[in-house]
Amino acid sequence: MWAILRAGRSYRGTWAALAFFSSLWAVHGVQAEEGSALSTLEKQRETYLEAQRALGQRQMQRYQSLAAELEDYPLLPYLQYQEMTRSLSRLTSDEVANFLYQHPYSYLGEQLRQRWLHHLAGQERWDEYRQFYHADLRDTRLNCYQLFARLHNDDISALDEVAPLWNVGQSQPNACDPLFARWMEAGRLTPEIAWERHSKALKARNRGLAAYVGRLMSEEQQRLAALYREVDLNPDRLSQMGRFSTQSPQMREIILHGLDRLARRDAPKALHLWHRYDAQQLFEDHDRLEIQQHIATRLVFQNRHGEAEKLLAQSPYLTSDDLTERLIRNALRQQDWQSAYNWLEQLPEASQQTDRWRYWRARLMEELELEPEQGRPSARDLYAMVAATRGFYGFLSADILGYEYRLLDRPVEVTEIMLKNVEQMPGITRARELLLTGDVTNASREWFHTTRTLDAQSVIAAGKLAEHWGWYRTGIQATIRARSWDDLQMRFPLAYREQMDIAAEATSINPHLLFAIARQESAFMADARSPAGALGLMQLMPTTAQYTARRAGIPYRKHDLLSPETNIDLGSRYLHQLLNEFNGNRILAAAAYNAGPTRVRQWLGATERKLPYDVWIETIPFQETRGYVQNVLAFSVIYGYRLGELSPVITPEEAQNRL
Repeated sequence: MWAILRAGRSYRGTWAALAFFSSLWAVHGVQAEEGSALSTLEKQRETYLEAQRALGQRQMQRYQSLAAELEDYPLLPYLQYQEMTRSLSRLTSDEVANFLYQHPYSYLGEQLRQRWLHHLAGQERWDEYRQFYHADLRDTRLNCYQLFARLHNDDISALDEVAPLWNVGQSQPNACDPLFARWMEAGRLTPEIAWERHSKALKARNRGLAAYVGRLMSEEQQRLAALYREVDLNPDRLSQMGRFSTQSPQMREIILHGLDRLARRDAPKALHLWHRYDAQQLFEDHDRLEIQQHIATRLVFQNRHGEAEKLLAQSPYLTSDDLTERLIRNALRQQDWQSAYNWLEQLPEASQQTDRWRYWRARLMEELELEPEQGRPSARDLYAMVAATRGFYGFLSADILGYEYRLLDRPVEVTEIMLKNVEQMPGITRARELLLTGDVTNASREWFHTTRTLDAQSVIAAGKLAEHWGWYRTGIQATIRARSWDDLQMRFPLAYREQMDIAAEATSINPHLLFAIARQESAFMADARSPAGALGLMQLMPTTAQYTARRAGIPYRKHDLLSPETNIDLGSRYLHQLLNEFNGNRILAAAAYNAGPTRVRQWLGATERKLPYDVWIETIPFQETRGYVQNVLAFSVIYGYRLGELSPVITPEEAQNRL
């Protein structure tokens, strides 16, 4: 009905005469940066911001006057969208369809479509709803609405698609309730589906939802479901074995769930009960394997390594990548080279061929003075394989062999024509203008919405444009999406170099390390905010920044952490404090920057014997910190290359000191 509308159809509101021209903005938006048009674009940018403020304050006469000056400005659709969404109840479907026609496949178009669909559903205008809905929206509420719209039109086949929506481990939106009610009235809720959702809810830690689903069950099923919830809440109930003697798939599921929960806090007790229940119940082979793997993993996590190894000796098939790697690291930390080698042999072949475990096989062969088995590589051969790669283990291996680092740098070539074509894409042009107006959130949304369907070469072109605009993190993300691992210039930009050089000089820290920290922490996103509250390029916690500023006698405001200059200054000063605390050791300072100096001191005191530096790094208890330290050290090498200097992954002093 509304799929094809002439582009010049008028909308209601202040921009009626402008809507037709908004589809022409892309070329003008690009060309406006050239020559004398630059001042025009800058003026339009200011006018746009004024118009946005006027619309927000409902100064409609002023807004209308300002909007009339923006007929060819790239961000005019944002004003149009804002005006339309503030008066959805007064719009017609034709007006919405006209906007979608003029801005096809755009971020704002999809946002308006979703807003309009919610409005139509609220008005129960189901025929119009079905005209605007498409399956790519991937919104649960909208999907529920469209199925209900089909039922409204007597399309009973819609009921066949309801079970996957209902049978999930979390509560679904209230918008789905009418659809679910029709589905249940039609007798589609079976005991099997109810039990499945009850189980999913408990495993997702949604006990309230599980209790609700339990009320929909038969009396017999309700009794079992109540026992399931009791065990979930208090898995020690499994000690009362008489209550769990019934032979049924449901009872076995309850027992396995309880053992899983119990192992998380008391793995030895879970193991003891498992042996008793294994003799009582007829568990499926895959269930037996899974619960024993879980118990063994929790035993290792709870430092009950002897019990874990005994369990694994009884059932060699229990090993998994995660469990075996934990056992390897425990043996490394004990400097039990033979056990570490034996466990490494238990890894799947694919894991053994990774750089990490090739390196450690070579190290362990050296420690044990092992000669290679016939047809297998020697320690030196293994080091040579790893040294041919660019990364932490590659750099360590190159140092052992005395090789030069493998720093393959192949920037992706993008033609001027491709750059221009991508730059002229409406979404990319809008992204740039949004950046220039300070709206980084919508700039990111426009960029990702536009590039999601582009080929790898075009994504790289968009990334190069972003980097040119100083939007470094987006450039880095482009290389990841395009899997362009060898474009070191884009992956490791020399961002904020002037501020980095100033900070390096003030603190006597090698700039390679400062760049590496910032690259790892935020990928040079100046307004980065972590869930824990860290801010800015070098991801400083406000309390840490305040303490550092006070020690340095520098004025401090929390908001200043979003300033690259301030963030780099305080971040480098904090890193300088950590380096001083740990005697200039970058390994320990990097670990402390990520996990805190208190934890690092605890880790240093956790073993009786001092560890070689590579063992200490490999056995850092936190996986995140382990990867962080390895990345920072490797990135420091790459930034040395980018700055035209040789930077070792581990300095001679760091290599000599045991930790």
